[in-house]
Amino acid sequence: MTFIKEKLTYNELNTLILVENELADNIEYPKDNTIYLIKTLEEELSIEEYNYVPEAISKVLDVIVKNEIKFPPSYIKDLIRVYIKRELTDDELNELVLKVDEAYERAYIEAGEAVGTVAAQSVGEPGTQMTMRTFHYAGVAELNVTLGLPRLIEIVDARKKISTPTMDIYFEEEYKNDEEFVRKLANKIGKSTINDILSDFNLDYGGMQVIVTLDERKIQDRRLDYDSIIAQVEKIFKKVEIEDDYKLTFRPRNPTIREIRLLADKVRDLQISGTKGIGKVIIRKGDDEWIIHTEGSNLKAIFNEEGIDKARSTTNDIHEIETVLGIEAARNAIVYELNRTLSDQGLTVDIRHIMLVADMMTSEGVVKSIGRHGISGEKSSVLARAAFEETGK
Repeated sequence: MTFIKEKLTYNELNTLILVENELADNIEYPKDNTIYLIKTLEEELSIEEYNYVPEAISKVLDVIVKNEIKFPPSYIKDLIRVYIKRELTDDELNELVLKVDEAYERAYIEAGEAVGTVAAQSVGEPGTQMTMRTFHYAGVAELNVTLGLPRLIEIVDARKKISTPTMDIYFEEEYKNDEEFVRKLANKIGKSTINDILSDFNLDYGGMQVIVTLDERKIQDRRLDYDSIIAQVEKIFKKVEIEDDYKLTFRPRNPTIREIRLLADKVRDLQISGTKGIGKVIIRKGDDEWIIHTEGSNLKAIFNEEGIDKARSTTNDIHEIETVLGIEAARNAIVYELNRTLSDQGLTVDIRHIMLVADMMTSEGVVKSIGRHGISGEKSSVLARAAFEETGK
């Protein structure tokens, strides 16, 4: 199990050097895993406790190697944390490692156990108890998000177009408390139309024209540029007259009642700013930072903006995550979304069943649905394919 190398702080880099000096020559441990230990332990330990990390990593790894034990990095991290916090002796550490190894061995499933069937039962049974409603986004009443059974079906069907795509956008340390910066970005990416900045809108049937007066205050509040608005209007509408006092006059190609009404709707709905795929934008103050929630999603475009924390900002669109961040990120997104969908309904499913579902859906390098158009439809047995709901065509 390896981890993506992350940019280390000065403190973490010094710790890494000390750890490598402490480790015995006969211990081979991937540097990515060592970096994982250093970064996660710094978050869980006090400053005084963190000073013991190099020695603790060396001690724990020595015991693990001496006993010829193989643990995942998360187990090693927990052993190091307990060793430091409980101030264990060498004998106590050795005994703890052996007991953890014994419990770890007992946790293995028996050979031949039908893990797929158990996982299907464990996820499917709670699914029958789920509601069919669309809920308000947690903490944000203005946004709706699909939860319950419809969301569960969306995930396992690997639908390309989900019903309520949303994004949670977080900011880097220097920007996360800068309200002006956050609001400026929100206005930039959020969808704004002519209808949002109107002060007056008039259909002149006698003169066969649509007269629009823009509101200077609304333009300033949304931090929009007047010249950019006019440029966008002139790009879309050829028959338009622009006066200095924020008044715009539009005329249809054919002077008919039907045409002028269609023109009025088109003028109102003209998008003058925003990022493709993103509609409404909500700014919320979290515990100690500003967060943007969006209705709609465009992860790639958001990642190109300045000040975005790419490690925490995310979307609920799994296919978009696959396109932008890769199949491993998509697999993790499936695990997170399935687990959240079930837990939001008060249902508890062992994470290992959910992980198995996600692994199956992404095992071939692309996100595939669980159904006759995906995994079940590709079984080698004709009878197995025919037995699943409908035969694939």
